[in-house]
Amino acid sequence: MDLIKRINKNFQDSISTKQVSADMLAEPIARAAQIMTQCILSGGKILSCGNGGSAGDAQHFSSEMLNRFEMERPGLAAMALTTDTSTITSIANDYSYEQIFSKQVTALGHHGDILLAISTSGNSINVNKAVQAAHEREMLVVGLSGKQGGELTSILSPGDVEIRVPSESTARIQEVHLLVIHCLCDLIDHQLGLAG
Repeated sequence: MDLIKRINKNFQDSISTKQVSADMLAEPIARAAQIMTQCILSGGKILSCGNGGSAGDAQHFSSEMLNRFEMERPGLAAMALTTDTSTITSIANDYSYEQIFSKQVTALGHHGDILLAISTSGNSINVNKAVQAAHEREMLVVGLSGKQGGELTSILSPGDVEIRVPSESTARIQEVHLLVIHCLCDLIDHQLGLAG
């Protein structure tokens, strides 16, 4: 096995997926950044959730908002629903793992807030239940997915934004999700700078 050749193939596959995604996803990324910026300007907050690598992405997004991205600014209201192990395990134990995010959205989400729902397949039951809870709280949803979009595609409302990576590879989808998150952070900072 030629390890260097395999490394080069991974890099080329990632580059190719990002190039295809740039054309397809620029418009929904821009729309997502616009509604997120309006949410922040209106005093709302952005909740985020996902499983596994997507949980890491949810935390990455909230940390860039709460602390800063690439420019100095006050912290922005964002919260990952993936970090409180006592809450997550108590919900999973007393109710079900499927409700670990939806119960938090119901308790913490308000009209005008946004849920960033991350699922590479779009079929994560606990993420999709969080989307439904967000709609019940009159929140908008930005859905990051891949593959065929899964169930997430069918439960999004007209005001929501779907950012679906055109790939079947979980690794490639996650790589583009991270770039999308950085684009969102950059665009939010840029719009807030213009608004200020």
